[in-house]
Amino acid sequence: VNPGFGGQKFIPETLNKLKQARARIDAYYEKTGRQIWLEVDGGVNAANIAEIARAGADTFVAGSAIFGSGKDTDPNRYDTVVGEIRASLATVK
Repeated sequence: VNPGFGGQKFIPETLNKLKQARARIDAYYEKTGRQIWLEVDGGVNAANIAEIARAGADTFVAGSAIFGSGKDTDPNRYDTVVGEIRASLATVK
């Protein structure tokens, strides 16, 4: 996303940058044994989190996906949304 405010859409073109960053991190790990986690913050949701993980992200910020979605009539809406996100991530090998 472009910095500034929450609720923006994920920019798919950043997946290539994410893959490049993952490759550099992996090369650094091979050289030094030091682990670096790659986090994505911005536009992450149940529909795209698996693709983002496949591109190399280790951890995610999904604020608007959790707190800005879900049905008001669902008393467990946060659990429902988190469950959808976890189910999507479970498809990543």
